[in-house]
Amino acid sequence: MPDFDIDFCQDRRDEVIRYVQEKYGRDHVAQIITFGKLQARAVLRDVGRVLEMPYGYVDKICKLVPSNPANPPTLDEAMKAEPQIRQLATEDPQVERLIRIARQLEGLFRHASTHAAGVVIGDRPLDELIPLYRDFRSDMPVSGFSMKYVEAAGLVKFDFLGLKTLTVLSHAEKLVRETGFDLNISSIPLDDKATFEMIAEGNTTGVFQLESSGMVQVLKNLRPDTFEDIIAVVALYRPGPMDNIPSYIKRKHGEEKPDYLYPTLEGILKETFGIIIYQEQVMQIAQELSGYSLGAADILRRAMGKKIRAEMAEQRQVFIKGAIAKGVPEAKANEIFVLVNKFADYGFNKSHAAAYALVAYQTAYMKANHPVEFMAASMT
Repeated sequence: MPDFDIDFCQDRRDEVIRYVQEKYGRDHVAQIITFGKLQARAVLRDVGRVLEMPYGYVDKICKLVPSNPANPPTLDEAMKAEPQIRQLATEDPQVERLIRIARQLEGLFRHASTHAAGVVIGDRPLDELIPLYRDFRSDMPVSGFSMKYVEAAGLVKFDFLGLKTLTVLSHAEKLVRETGFDLNISSIPLDDKATFEMIAEGNTTGVFQLESSGMVQVLKNLRPDTFEDIIAVVALYRPGPMDNIPSYIKRKHGEEKPDYLYPTLEGILKETFGIIIYQEQVMQIAQELSGYSLGAADILRRAMGKKIRAEMAEQRQVFIKGAIAKGVPEAKANEIFVLVNKFADYGFNKSHAAAYALVAYQTAYMKANHPVEFMAASMT
């Protein structure tokens, strides 16, 4: 079941949550519980405190554990990677005891908290569907089930996120109106010449999604001149898709011939010069090439993302068989399946990319056309 991730102005996010409570009923809306696990650094600190070891000494050991927030290492991995930890454990019996106990406790749940932005909304009082509890820090009930099990109970998770850029745009819009200029940021033209000239020059400091040094270089080479270019670059500038950026730039400027993989796919891949960028394109390819229904194509997309071998083997047979039935040579069908499968590792949802591209364009428009008000709002 999909989640709904929605960005709001930071200053008014609480208004949205209150509105949802009032519209659907306070007993129909709840925050979502999260459970914090004892990871390597945390478990060392907790065990060190219980063993009454000097804080500074334990802190020194903790800082030897490699930092990787996206994929925190286990104690075993840390000891393999960091010889100083192994040396301390060998030389100091107290450290050996600390690590031995910590390894036994590592991975256990330590505490309960609430999801930073997650909310569930029910069609009936939530206590009829899931356990609830009260967090003294909130006036909302909290689900007793974590995200995974809330979904299994038939509830949809909504992430009401606060996005600073939307707050900046709102403030900048108000400042422009105070000068007597009637501006509606939602109605600005999406083909503004000054905006695209500024983006093509790489003058994007303060512009949402477009201000990193690497992105600036891409923009200078790409020289975007349509809103579709902004959507594409937002989707491409991530690990994996970045490999396709040089080809996208060359094809846009006529320096490399687009490859549409198969004649019937040109209509699907033409806007991206033959490069698969969006998840929706994967689904359309499955429909056009192999006769998938829209629902079946979405199942294919999800199967590719999860990389479940048995499911992928089954989907491959369906894809190839369907393509052959529509006159596609088996070798070509296999080639396209492999390419599409590789893409699924990092495929981006076009609607998501378009939404972020719109905010990027709006901030660029404000900087290009109302720089004083935009910079004042950015610094406030």
